[in-house]
Amino acid sequence: MGLSAPSGHPFLPSRCYGGGVPTWLLVLSAVLVGAFIWRVGIATVRSLGGTARPGAPAEEVEDVEALDVFFVCEDCGTEYRVTRLGELQVPRHCGEPMKVVRRPRTA
Repeated sequence: MGLSAPSGHPFLPSRCYGGGVPTWLLVLSAVLVGAFIWRVGIATVRSLGGTARPGAPAEEVEDVEALDVFFVCEDCGTEYRVTRLGELQVPRHCGEPMKVVRRPRTA
C-alpha cells in the first residue's frame, strides 16, 4: 500500500497544516457569509418589488374637486371628472389616451 497518508491510515487524507480551524474563525466566517446572503436576498426582493423605494418622498394627493377638470375620450365622448390628483397618469379609453379638459365652474 504505497498511497497511504503520513498518519499511516490508508483512507484518511493528510492535513495541509498542523492544527484545526479555530472556532472563532468558523463562527466569524459563518456570520459574514450569512450577512452577505441576506443582503443579496433583500436586494433581489426589492428589485422585484417595482419602483417603491423606502425613504422616497410620497406623492401628495391634491384635491382638485373645485377646479372642474375632466378626462374626455374624443372618440365616444366619455368623460371622467377628476376630483383628486396624485401621480398623473392619463387613462385610455377606446384605445386612445383621453384628453385633459378644464371647464369653467358652473354655478
